[in-house]
Amino acid sequence: MEMIQVDNVSKEYNAQGEDATLALKDVSLHVNDGEFVCLVGPSGCGKSTLLSIVAGLLGHSAGSISVAGTKVTETSRDIGVVFQDASLFPWKTIKKNIAYGLSIANVPKEEQEKRVAKYIKLMGLNDFEAKYPSQLSGGMKQRAGIARALVMDPKVILMDEPFSALDYLTRRTLQDELLRLREQEKKTVFFVTHDINEAVYLADRVILLTPRPGTVQKEYVIDRPFPRSRQDSYFVSKAAEIVADIGSDASNHSGAEYNI
Repeated sequence: MEMIQVDNVSKEYNAQGEDATLALKDVSLHVNDGEFVCLVGPSGCGKSTLLSIVAGLLGHSAGSISVAGTKVTETSRDIGVVFQDASLFPWKTIKKNIAYGLSIANVPKEEQEKRVAKYIKLMGLNDFEAKYPSQLSGGMKQRAGIARALVMDPKVILMDEPFSALDYLTRRTLQDELLRLREQEKKTVFFVTHDINEAVYLADRVILLTPRPGTVQKEYVIDRPFPRSRQDSYFVSKAAEIVADIGSDASNHSGAEYNI
């Protein structure tokens, strides 16, 4: 089953007094139920724009998007979103941050406690639930942000460079935690990243966008079972293949900047 379906989506920005900017052009892709798909491409190609459109946070100029068979016209509890900045409420404890969506949805208190406790444990936050965001490291904040998305039991998780601001070791740790959670929760994940190595390590498929206006250049199947090993030379060769394709495409786009 196709959990996310994007058909010929385009996005044009019209700034007052300026020429229109075409950010995305005729983008078509899908993400199957339970699949982990990474979206990569150069800075400014529209990766985050596309994710925001799928999330219902941003409108589109043409085409259609559906999640779990329902057209996306606004935000939905079926769609969980994790951004680069965990965006936690600084005046709420970590536990209350995680429970926030459940409170808004009027989930019974007993059920809230049960679900929050589950994800606090899964994300390794047991010793931090009573602390405030200012008392946590960047990695722990992101753990809380992921828990807040998962606790709503969405059908899909959208992640926009969630680990890019973290140090190397913390990033690797959270990558492995995300793969572990993915296997346990069987969630569909659509993940935006600039890091090609991260993409091939995490994903079932990697989709490469062209420079602006972004459109699908190529898709890559990452044919390795889970759990995975970083020492597997397959990931190195697959990342090199994607980088080579980026280099080939860049020769046809003078001045295009790639951040990989």
